[in-house]
Amino acid sequence: MFSLQTIFGKGDKFYGLLEASAESARLSASVLIEILSTPATQQFLEKLKQARRQEKELFAQISEELVNTFVTVLDREDIEALNGALYKIPKIIEKFAERYTLALERIGDVNFVSRAEMLEQACIVLEQMVGLLRKGMDLDKIKKLNDQLKAIEAKADLHILELYRDAYTNETDPIRYLVKMDLFEILEKAIERCRNAGNVVYHIALKNS
Repeated sequence: MFSLQTIFGKGDKFYGLLEASAESARLSASVLIEILSTPATQQFLEKLKQARRQEKELFAQISEELVNTFVTVLDREDIEALNGALYKIPKIIEKFAERYTLALERIGDVNFVSRAEMLEQACIVLEQMVGLLRKGMDLDKIKKLNDQLKAIEAKADLHILELYRDAYTNETDPIRYLVKMDLFEILEKAIERCRNAGNVVYHIALKNS
């Protein structure tokens, strides 16, 4: 026989789980900068995979808790949307790191660090936004942070456009060209996914204001 505590649960636990998921995304971006700033080692790749495993576990736990919890602090569809948006960030960061290390000998002189730093900045802002959900959902603060995310994405788009321009103009090795373009696009998508997650947070705050 189920107790009332089992049936209703503590809906506020989702705040902590979502915050942990946002933190995992930020840690993935930080590890990526380490990989790009120093010779890639298995140790750094393992740290990235560990952050990715953590994100998978959090994603699964949130999904399970949604089934087992009768009352939630946020609408279920909003929790699911944010859970899915956060889950995608470490996933694509790991994808970039794996391809980068495979292609390192061919594209070793391409500097991705400044773009990865923008990704980390986006993850930091996103983490702050998620943290505000349990603190009364200050719509003004969340909007300002969401505007920061959009500004970071716009700046990153300009930087990546420069990389595209350089590849179009100066790259003569067709294989190297294709590899560089693939990596540019993955990094661009990673920043875009931060912005998408920020939009979900803003939508939740707007809905509950």
